Amino acid sequence: MQNPSITLIPREGLAHRGCQAVWLDRATIAVPRHLDAGLRHPPRRQRWVLLWSPLASVDWSGQTVTGLEADDVRLVELEAQPAGLPDQLRARHRAQAVHLALRLPRAAEPLVPEMLTGQLLLGRVLDGRLDVLTGLQLGPVLDDVHAPSARQRELGPHVHGERIHLGLWAPTAQQVHLLLWPADAGSAPPLATARRRAMTRTTDGTWTASLGRDCLGARYLYEVRVHSPATGRIQTNLVTDPWSTGLTVDSQRSVLVDLSDPAALPGGWERSFGPRLRSEVDVAVYELHVRDFSTADGLVPAALRGSYLAFAHDGHGTRHLEALARAGINTVHLLPCFDVASIPEATPMPQPNDAELARLRPDDHRQQQMLAALGDADAFNWGYDPWHWGVPEGSYASTVESADGARRVGEFRVMVHALHQMGLRVVMDQVFTHTAASGQDQRSVLDRITPGYHHRLDAMGLPEGSTTANNVATERLMTEKLMVEMVVRWARDYHVDGFRFDLMGHSSARNMARVRHALDQLTVERDGINGREVHLYGEGWNFGEVADNALFTQATQGQLDGTRIATFNDRIRDAVRGGRPFDEDPRRQGFATGLAGDPNGSRWDVTAAEELGRSTDLLMLGMAGNLRDYSLRCHDGWRRRGDQIDYGGRPAGYAAEPFDVVNYVDAHDNETLWDALTLKLPAKLPMDQRIRMNTLALATVVLGQSPFLWHAGADLLRSKSFDRNSYNSGDWFNRLDWTGAHNGFGRGLPPAPDNMTRWPWLRPLLADPTLKPTPEQVREANHRAHDLLHVRSSTPLLRLGRAELVHQMVHFPVAGTELATPGAVVMHVDNRERLVPGVLDGAVVVLNACPGTVRQPVPSLAGLDLRLCPAQADGRDPVTASARFIDGVLEVPGRTAAVFWQRA
Repeated sequence: MQNPSITLIPREGLAHRGCQAVWLDRATIAVPRHLDAGLRHPPRRQRWVLLWSPLASVDWSGQTVTGLEADDVRLVELEAQPAGLPDQLRARHRAQAVHLALRLPRAAEPLVPEMLTGQLLLGRVLDGRLDVLTGLQLGPVLDDVHAPSARQRELGPHVHGERIHLGLWAPTAQQVHLLLWPADAGSAPPLATARRRAMTRTTDGTWTASLGRDCLGARYLYEVRVHSPATGRIQTNLVTDPWSTGLTVDSQRSVLVDLSDPAALPGGWERSFGPRLRSEVDVAVYELHVRDFSTADGLVPAALRGSYLAFAHDGHGTRHLEALARAGINTVHLLPCFDVASIPEATPMPQPNDAELARLRPDDHRQQQMLAALGDADAFNWGYDPWHWGVPEGSYASTVESADGARRVGEFRVMVHALHQMGLRVVMDQVFTHTAASGQDQRSVLDRITPGYHHRLDAMGLPEGSTTANNVATERLMTEKLMVEMVVRWARDYHVDGFRFDLMGHSSARNMARVRHALDQLTVERDGINGREVHLYGEGWNFGEVADNALFTQATQGQLDGTRIATFNDRIRDAVRGGRPFDEDPRRQGFATGLAGDPNGSRWDVTAAEELGRSTDLLMLGMAGNLRDYSLRCHDGWRRRGDQIDYGGRPAGYAAEPFDVVNYVDAHDNETLWDALTLKLPAKLPMDQRIRMNTLALATVVLGQSPFLWHAGADLLRSKSFDRNSYNSGDWFNRLDWTGAHNGFGRGLPPAPDNMTRWPWLRPLLADPTLKPTPEQVREANHRAHDLLHVRSSTPLLRLGRAELVHQMVHFPVAGTELATPGAVVMHVDNRERLVPGVLDGAVVVLNACPGTVRQPVPSLAGLDLRLCPAQADGRDPVTASARFIDGVLEVPGRTAAVFWQRA
């Protein structure tokens, strides 16, 4: 190991260069080519050495490097490989494919597990002096040496009979102790009162301990002695369990909770499941924030508002959800409600003075200014900053005491059970692509146990931040294990019926396939649920350090064929709303925001007619499942496949099946649909016509062939006063009033950080009292939205379920012809061949975004018996009820969606 011919004399001014080397497997280290200058100069003697210090004696944090002469510093001379990395490693580690390859001597390989527990540096000795010094990224070698075996172990607490087994994977740790407190010790008992117990290390880096069942309810921490690259020192970290089943208030301690304990199960839990769906295209989602659901609900006791238990109380919110379930919504998607770092759980939490805020003008800047001072301390946040993935968030518990241990577990289950009893499935938002913190931050759990492993590191060894947080390396085997097992836990132990994955494109297709496979193994007989019925979808965006499959094959749009995992369809969203979410000018109009006859005066790089044509093409494709191979005659008369239609330089169509996408026009991100309409439609447009456009926009996704999602309140004209990123804007901007008394418009100029550049456009709109709907108008909009849901649920031909049937039965008969009316779409689902037995002979959907009545001749429909569907003929909107079909002509009023049933 030690080579006496090498002396570590540092070059003058030598300083560290981050952690640029990457240890790939037991024998191979990859070094960026820019560090190997001199390799092409044979006269200059060059050697690469691995420095290993169990005590972390080398100090390279300042301007000079010290400690190289310490007794514990050991050297391993490495051999450069002129051919570079072997093909197998190059394929597996794309970011290091062209790096210089260094090999450990075979004699050193048995020492690798021990080396990984100390300080490791890579040095280049050039002409007798230490010329380069950099740290090493250890994630890949830990996957090679330890993870294959550790993946088979039980981690976290597991109850087996009378024993509780604990497992913590910390392969780089030098020592781990379990710190234990009794169940009545409180949320953050003093360290001095802990019972200490040394844990036993296994060969794969897992540390284990066994306790009696009488320890259930006990609080615990892990004391981990480990080298931290963030400090360059051996640290003793006190850390909660990343596999925690329970937590104390504010996540100060983990709690030993038996998730199968009957005491934490509501009555009837074994039969508590969401409704079974015939097909995945039947999924109809309502996206909802737990706190938004009840903070403004006067029927819910004040103590329960904003809590899980509000879902089990007879309130305006539960009544609204029950009505939605009767109309056709079958799934509630809950924004992150696992344990997050941004929401304080202990009370009192500061709250704004609503009366003082209400006295200010609707276009005033002071509301957001007052709320900004409370944003990080109040009870509101979207929760996209994970702390513990497997435990319910404690701020939604009914009391501070209920946030402790098994009680929050029970209250979360009460919420799920209540939603199931309403006839609703429960989807849980999951965030595995980033964490709230990394390094030595007190909220950093993973990184203080196995530093540098669970986060994706940049070229200097720092966590990547393209997600705006600390990016998680889901490509790491043990990170993937955590991801898979937490999803399985929520499905099996909390009866969650589906999952939405945030920034899913930052995970790999392999990650998601393994999640799907693990769920599919769950059976009613063994696990209490049928895992194959769990629905999965996520954000398949392509950006950041992983973009274009730079590191692995991503879980992005068009790369998940056959997995039964859907991605959000932003094509139809942009076609309907207009523009893109980050346009400099937010007034760019779309199909349902004024392109077809309601210009707002903004200027674009194309004509309104061309923009309308492109939007219509994307809309039709989206309604046909956004299939890549669906053939569509476009607005210019040319027939194209879905993947030949352009969407910002990318193929618009990417799905293999209609259930591969989730269509939406509104979500928690960006302005609400109503705010977008208010921003884009001409200010002079009467309120009743604005409401028609809101209904039309919602219809574009309800009446298509794919699953769809509505943001909660879209059916109530919900406004956030134009706030396009309300994650930390408090209850004031996010409040959801189920009664319709206040739709949220005019609560002030939205918070400056994300909205200030738009204030000049927003101020005059907020000041205009005619742009705020009355309670009666909100309720009318709600009734019309419910009519749409009744149309979908009563018309099976809008949910064919298979691409084969869409190709054969779904047509846009006048698209791209001289007969077509710009601003109107006609979709015919033709079942005259009885490909779908036992239902209608056909259904015709007409979307008219024009201000006036469209009389659209459709020769292929001549002679058919088409009548307005009962849900609209007998619905709440007399204007829609006037739509008719006479002598081959569809007559549909302006700004209206109409569905006709075809009978033999």
